[in-house]
Amino acid sequence: MEGSKYFAHESAVIDPGCEIGEGCRIWHFSHIMSGAVLGPGCNIGQNVVISPGVVLGRNVKVQNNVSVYTGVTCGDDVFLGPSCVFTNVVNPRSAVNRRGEYRHTRVGQGATIGANATVVCGHDIGEWAFIGAGAVVVKDVPPYALVVGNPSRQIGWMSRAGYRLKFGKDGRAVCPGTGETYVLKDGKVVLVEQKLNETDISQ
Repeated sequence: MEGSKYFAHESAVIDPGCEIGEGCRIWHFSHIMSGAVLGPGCNIGQNVVISPGVVLGRNVKVQNNVSVYTGVTCGDDVFLGPSCVFTNVVNPRSAVNRRGEYRHTRVGQGATIGANATVVCGHDIGEWAFIGAGAVVVKDVPPYALVVGNPSRQIGWMSRAGYRLKFGKDGRAVCPGTGETYVLKDGKVVLVEQKLNETDISQ
């Protein structure tokens, strides 16, 4: 679909009734279903399905072989790694129709879900959280948390730019990539000195 406000490869299937923001790019064999909403600047890789009711914010990057099922919402600047997995029913049976029992999964702004990770439905991924490759998420993930393993466990904290944060005795950490300062207090990370602007984040 050259000439429109977005690009879609000729092999992609774009159903009527979806919303696709300006500057989106949709690649080979991907399917955007009716009722899906893609914000501006999203990149949809090869062999991706975006199901009805899914909402992707601005500049979301969906890598190859990802199915984003009904019930999933992603904030701006989310990264979904190759072959990561979402679910929307906790006890699926082929013989039982559970379409009215979908559970929601919310992925916060700037979060990363690594390659081959699985997010079991009904849990929230906090802003700027980082889900390691192959992790299986079975509970909510706090903002800025770094989680790995099956079942996933938190092993640290990550900056907005994707660097590991090391907090000193004063509860402060500086991102080695940007110089931004973070504070850890009562088990929560807060950005206190911002140096990374929104343009930097989106590139």
